[in-house]
Amino acid sequence: MRKLLPLLLLLSFAACKKQEFDVVLRGGTVYDGSGKAPVVTDVGINADTIAFIGDLSKAVGKKEIEVKGLAVAPGFINMLSWATESLILDGNSQGDIRQGVTLEVFGEGSSMGPLNEKMKADALDDMRRNPDYKYDIDWTTLGEYLESLERRGVAPNVASFIGATTVRVHELNYDNRLPNEEELMRMKALVKQAMEEGALGVGSSLIYAPANYSSTEELIELSKVASEYGGMYITHMRSEGNGIFGAVDETIRIAKEANLPAEIYHLKMAGNANWNKLDSVIAKIDRANKSGLKITADMYTYTAGATGLDASMPPWVQEGGMSAWIKRLKDPKIRKRALDEMRNPSDKWENLLLMAGSPDRVLLLDFATDSLKQFIGKSLAEVAKIYGKSPEETAMDLVIADSTRVGTAYFMMSEDNIRRQIALPYLSFGSDAGSLTAEGIFIKTNTHPRAYGNFSRLLGKYVRDEKVISLEEAIRKLTSLPALNLKIKKRGSLLPGYYADLAIFDPALIKDNATFEKPHQYSSGMVHVFVNGTQVLNNGEHTGARPGKVVRGPGWKGAN
Repeated sequence: MRKLLPLLLLLSFAACKKQEFDVVLRGGTVYDGSGKAPVVTDVGINADTIAFIGDLSKAVGKKEIEVKGLAVAPGFINMLSWATESLILDGNSQGDIRQGVTLEVFGEGSSMGPLNEKMKADALDDMRRNPDYKYDIDWTTLGEYLESLERRGVAPNVASFIGATTVRVHELNYDNRLPNEEELMRMKALVKQAMEEGALGVGSSLIYAPANYSSTEELIELSKVASEYGGMYITHMRSEGNGIFGAVDETIRIAKEANLPAEIYHLKMAGNANWNKLDSVIAKIDRANKSGLKITADMYTYTAGATGLDASMPPWVQEGGMSAWIKRLKDPKIRKRALDEMRNPSDKWENLLLMAGSPDRVLLLDFATDSLKQFIGKSLAEVAKIYGKSPEETAMDLVIADSTRVGTAYFMMSEDNIRRQIALPYLSFGSDAGSLTAEGIFIKTNTHPRAYGNFSRLLGKYVRDEKVISLEEAIRKLTSLPALNLKIKKRGSLLPGYYADLAIFDPALIKDNATFEKPHQYSSGMVHVFVNGTQVLNNGEHTGARPGKVVRGPGWKGAN
């Protein structure tokens, strides 16, 4: 009995001592990201990890948060983020954190590395034209860029594809030609290096110059390298309108011949004449998936896209970069040829001005030159009237005067198609925008409201109000689906042992507030957000914490 006494006392002490966690979330409606029905229960967090999910009534937390009535979900994954520069300028990522985004995925055709000296010099020239967006380039490779963000301090996690356009410019500058054998080998070596640094795969953006100078065969060769490392191919296809069938076929061909999964960026049927093509596009994707390929897609939740006036001009006039583009636009003979092509439909390039249907449906969002900022928020038709010129000539004059592509929104898509696409089982979501703060330099110009509302618009308008899909299915599409597609580890699901990336929101109140007229408005209804176990949003307000880490793809051999 004497020998047993110390053991009994020890067991008695252990029974009296409550289990302790760094954070306990009490009584929330927990969605694990799988698409299954939620469970009302508790969540315990230790350090950067979800430690326990279940009854924690007998446990204590160093910090305890009552979340009864709130949805507790894995943090959302932004499959198409352009926060590449906005996070350098302000690492708080306010626009997306306030929607529950905990991972920003970059690399739509262009990536922030690898850079050569000329590419760095070109970037510095761009900054001189727009000094509000000035920063130090303290990296060369893509992996070094991501590590630079982590060092600077960012609220969300970050990941990236290697841009096929960036690799092409690295070796061919802006030349409209195919790479020779030696150049292609160097391009493939750059992809190999990026994959070993943790790139998720190869990304392309094939409606833009110089991206659309790439052949299908070139993209297959680059994608084969990504395939060797378990990566994927992701693409802004060569057409989203008149030539969309051929563009989908090209995407499927690249996936098949390079032997890797493929995703279509911001799936859409652009232009009224193309809205009825959705059934055929879905059928093509379904046939490819049934054949054993893996083809997925993502989208934003708006009927307007946003890019630049470059998307209204033929690619050949842009060859050689901005200076060469402007020089051509000033040449009367070349200008006339370009104007003729801008006014006539073509299957050879994607003309978003024609696809919008009218210059009234083309909204000017962003200028670098102060004297032109008076036109922000006006349509191309309105500015053309002020200039006393045609919309096409006005677009050219604005590019010349601003020495930029001029940020532009094009209203081209069908609301009915958006609803149908949201319900596709393989479809996830991306903002196709930066993550901005609604103050300072960011409000000097307009942006697409998707920068502040893409994800909350899904949960509010399409899930709660219109019931297009269930809340648990929407959360799956925002979390585990993209995580599985990207092959990233321990993220995208709310499970013990996974990283504690959490979005905690009120399903009755989640709402997008940004509009095209007043885009710089945060979403509402997101209550708490955790990134790697650190709270970055507390009762709807940013804490200032910046715990974001680099998230690396399947080719990375180190710890993730």
